[in-house]
Amino acid sequence: MAPRFDIRAGDLDDAAVRSLLREHLQMAAANSPPGAVHALDLDGLRADDVTFWTVHDHDQLCGCGALRELEPRHGEIKSMRTATSHLRRGVAAQLMEHVLAVAAERGYQRLSLETGNTEAFAPARRLYQRFGFVPCAPFADYVDDGFSVCMTRAL
Repeated sequence: MAPRFDIRAGDLDDAAVRSLLREHLQMAAANSPPGAVHALDLDGLRADDVTFWTVHDHDQLCGCGALRELEPRHGEIKSMRTATSHLRRGVAAQLMEHVLAVAAERGYQRLSLETGNTEAFAPARRLYQRFGFVPCAPFADYVDDGFSVCMTRAL
C-alpha cells in the first residue's frame, strides 16, 4: 500500500514550494507551443478563488495542487505537480482524492481541468482518466487550440 502523505495549505513563500512550481511552469513551457501554457503563476495561485495545497512526507515536499472555483457549482483543478523524487509513490492519487473530497464538500457538481495532448502530459491524462475524468469541450476561457485537452467529471 502506498504511504499516506500529509496534505496541508500550501505556503507560497516557502522556497521549496516556489522551486517545485518553477519546475512545473518550466516543464509546461518546454512541452507546450507558445501561448498554450495555462498554469497559474504565484499571483494566480494567491487569488481568492484558488485553494492551494502541498503534499508532504514528514518535512519533505512531495507535490502540490490547487482548486479554482469557476462558478458556485463548478471547480477546476490547477497546478498538479509531483516532485521528481516522489513520482509513482501515490502522491498525485492521494492529492486527487483530497481535491475531489473538498470539491464535494463545497457542493460542486462538476470538476474540470486542462492539460496538454503530448507524451509529456500522458501521465497526467492517465491519472485523470483513472479518477473518472473524460474529454470535454473547452470550458471557462479555454479555446480549442489543437494542443489543450480539456477533461471533466460530474461529482
